[in-house]
Amino acid sequence: MAISTHTIRSSAATAWETDGAVVIFRAGHGGFGPKARAVDQAIGGAAGRAASAPRFSGKSGDCIDILAPVGLKARRVVVLDLGDPAALTALSASRAGSSLARHLENEGEQTALVLFETPAGAALAGNDLLAQILLGIRLRNYRFGLMARTEKAFDLTLTLEHDESEAKPLVRSEAVADGVALARTLVNYPASHLNPDNFADYLEPLQAAGIAVEVLDKAELERLGMGAILAVGNGSARGPRVIVLRYKGAEGQPLALVGKGMCFDAGGLCIKTGPQMFTMKGDMGGAAAVIGAMLALARQKAAVHVVGVLGVAENMLSGSSYKPGDIVTTMSGRTVEVFDTDCEGRMVLADVLHYTATRFQPKAIVDLATLTYSVMRGLGHAFAGLFATHDELANGLLAAGEATGERFWRLPLDPAYEENLISPIADLRQHGRDLEDGDAPVAAAFLKTFAEGVPYVHLDIAGKELIDQDRLHARAGGAGFGVQLLEEWITSGAATKFRG
Repeated sequence: MAISTHTIRSSAATAWETDGAVVIFRAGHGGFGPKARAVDQAIGGAAGRAASAPRFSGKSGDCIDILAPVGLKARRVVVLDLGDPAALTALSASRAGSSLARHLENEGEQTALVLFETPAGAALAGNDLLAQILLGIRLRNYRFGLMARTEKAFDLTLTLEHDESEAKPLVRSEAVADGVALARTLVNYPASHLNPDNFADYLEPLQAAGIAVEVLDKAELERLGMGAILAVGNGSARGPRVIVLRYKGAEGQPLALVGKGMCFDAGGLCIKTGPQMFTMKGDMGGAAAVIGAMLALARQKAAVHVVGVLGVAENMLSGSSYKPGDIVTTMSGRTVEVFDTDCEGRMVLADVLHYTATRFQPKAIVDLATLTYSVMRGLGHAFAGLFATHDELANGLLAAGEATGERFWRLPLDPAYEENLISPIADLRQHGRDLEDGDAPVAAAFLKTFAEGVPYVHLDIAGKELIDQDRLHARAGGAGFGVQLLEEWITSGAATKFRG
């Protein structure tokens, strides 16, 4: 079973009246707080004795189950361990919340009373701590709607006892969860359901949150001279789009988030193999991250000015597909010699980056793209790749990645790689000459050209858009990777303090 929906509400309900599950907290070897001690006393010290068992070492996320506790109406008491209070972080708290959600799901508990209290000496306290626990629960509880055909729904209702004096962290937690959920859903939809023709139809939640949505269709792209994205989209019966998202929670120069939105990438005439193609519904993971982050910002009414620009297309095969050896004229006027039609992401982003830089003149541009196999080979699954023109931008995003668990490793954006882009017949070559050479930094060097001197970060998130097995924060499927990173980077102030 899986948890499909849940409700979280405040209540004066007590542990003595609840007949489902009661959740109390333990702070590692620091033990119980007053609420937890009261429950433990009511059940004759059973929770304390169970927590002293050898296998419970005080690790954050451990769940201890006391079934049919004598002295309470409840069916079970669950002890959630938060670990050492002094070592509590937002990430460890959200992971503990996910662990609790997984435990309740595995036990089939549909209702739970959560007796929240902050451990003494906690590095993260009050509703900041509670918000992260709830974020973890919500992330774990995500479920893709189409799965309802094959998997029975399981609803969870949480009732909280907590201090409601400061609601802002809780609003932010819910907004981030909403953003991640939308990004996951978009990645999970197959190309039969999500394509350039209907992509904008899925953005209604953004409009409801106050984000302006503008769609540039094929005719408008032709008028603007976006030859690169048009070349990529030429092989599909569905024309490409550029979609502009504008959230103005503050005045001034905007930040720009750019997303690669390939709804399906067959590789074009340089066709992928069957196994490579199967996951290509997720090749719009960069665009999904931008969408989810902007929804998260708007839902919490963040005081920032952010523009999102998405390059949406399909890379298919037909008599009109673009070809290796073609010369394509981009919106910037630069010409590109095509080497591999499966390097479509950098072509799409070339036009979108130039359009973003020249139309909006942002203080910085961050793009996210499932771009290269080489970054996956180089970094594996632990990290995604980050390329930046400015140390301050890089450091802020790296810190946000560590805080949220969406980790990046900085890779070189160096002029040496530009030598691979020299073409005898065009301004730029699309791909390096050596297929075995590292392609990720060459692609980053190519893209930097089209940022037109605006402070720039390229995030190569290839391999992070889908996960193939259940993890603590998510089930197999769309990961929503990048949403929490961007939201943390912006709301922490690291993005808005950047001056270039």
